[in-house]
Amino acid sequence: MTLVRALTRLLLGALPLLAACNDLSEYSSGKGHYEGTVTTGTFVRAGFDDTARACVRLDTDRLQDLPGTIGTSDGRIPKDTPLRPIPQSYHDPVSTLNFGSDREKSLLYAARTKDGSDAFVFVSLMKGGSIEVRVLRGAPTAAGPGDQLFGVFSMQKDRGECSF
Repeated sequence: MTLVRALTRLLLGALPLLAACNDLSEYSSGKGHYEGTVTTGTFVRAGFDDTARACVRLDTDRLQDLPGTIGTSDGRIPKDTPLRPIPQSYHDPVSTLNFGSDREKSLLYAARTKDGSDAFVFVSLMKGGSIEVRVLRGAPTAAGPGDQLFGVFSMQKDRGECSF
C-alpha cells in the first residue's frame, strides 16, 4: 500500500470523528436565559413543587470551568447558583451518557441546594436549540421520600431576566 493511499484511508476514517465535534455556541444564553417548567407527573418529580420553574444561564465557551448558573422558582435551588463542573467526569464514560437521540450533548454538573447539600444537574443540549435539565439528589428511604429531589425541566431560550 502506498503512503498516499494509507493517508487517504486515515483521513477518510477520521471524517466521522471530525463531524462529531459539534459547535455548541448556539446553546450559550448570552444576555438571556433558558426557562421552563418541571414535568408534573409524580413518577418523574420529587421534592419540587408541581409548578416549579427553572432558570439556567449557560456559557458554552466555559462548559468545563464556569458553565453558568441555575435556580428554581420554589427556592430548592437558589437563583443564580453556580453550576459546578465535575472534572473527573470529562475523563470517564459517564461523559458519554445519552438520554435519547434528540440530544446534541449531555453534561454533568453539581449545584448547591438551599439546605447546603449538592444535587447532580444533567444539562442536555437538545437538537433545535432548547435544553432539558434533570436535577437529582438522594433516594427514598423506608420512612418516605426524605430529602430526595428529582425533576426534569424542559427549557426554552428567552431574552432578559428570569421570570422569578
